[in-house]
Amino acid sequence: GAGGGEKTADDLCARLEKQIAALRVGPGLDQAPENEMGPLISSAHRSKVLGYIDSGEAQGANLRVDGRGFSVKGHEQGYFVGPTLFDNVTPEMTIYKEEIFGPVLSVVRVADYASAVDLINRHEYGNGSAIFTRDGGCARRFCEEVQAGMVGVNVPIPVPMAFHSFGGWKRSIFGALNVHGSDGVRFYTRMKTITARWPEMQQETGAAFSMPTLG
Repeated sequence: GAGGGEKTADDLCARLEKQIAALRVGPGLDQAPENEMGPLISSAHRSKVLGYIDSGEAQGANLRVDGRGFSVKGHEQGYFVGPTLFDNVTPEMTIYKEEIFGPVLSVVRVADYASAVDLINRHEYGNGSAIFTRDGGCARRFCEEVQAGMVGVNVPIPVPMAFHSFGGWKRSIFGALNVHGSDGVRFYTRMKTITARWPEMQQETGAAFSMPTLG
C-alpha cells in the first residue's frame, strides 16, 4: 500500500544519506581503491549540473544532500560536484524531466508498482531502468512492460558487458543501431547484395531476361 511505499522511500533515503557521507571523491586519474568518484568533464558541464541543483531546490524538491561547494584538497580548481540527493521530486520538475549527467540522484515517490511503471513509460527518455525485488514474477512483468532499452533486475546500473549490443529507447538513442556487440559490427559494415542465377540450359536457348523466382 501507499503507507508501505512511503516507509520504503524513507528507509531508502536514510540509507542513501549514510552511503553518500562515506563516498570517497578524488582526482579522476587516481585509480587508488580509496577513490570512488572523480570530477566532471569540464567547467561548463560543472556549471550546468550546479544549475540543475539550483533548479531542483527552487522548484520545491527536498534537497537532503547538497553537493554544491564541494572541493577536493589539493585540487580546488577541479570540476568537482559532490554527490547530491533530492527527495520528493515530482514529474513536473526540470531535474526529473531532463538528463543531468552528474552525481545528482532524484527520488520520486509513487503509491504502487503500476504507478511506478506508468511514471517510467510516460517519460520521453528511456535509457535504462532497474527493479529491486525478491518476486520473480514481478521482475519478469517489469522487464516486459517497462519502456527502456536496458533493464536491470537487482542490478543498479543496467549496462551489460561490452560484447552485448545495448542502448536506450525513445529520446535516449540517436540513429537506428545500438553500441557494441553485433550492432557495432553492422555499423561498420557496408552491405552488398549479389543476386546470381546459373540455369542449366542448352547453349542455343540464349540469355534469359525474366526476373528470377523461386518457382
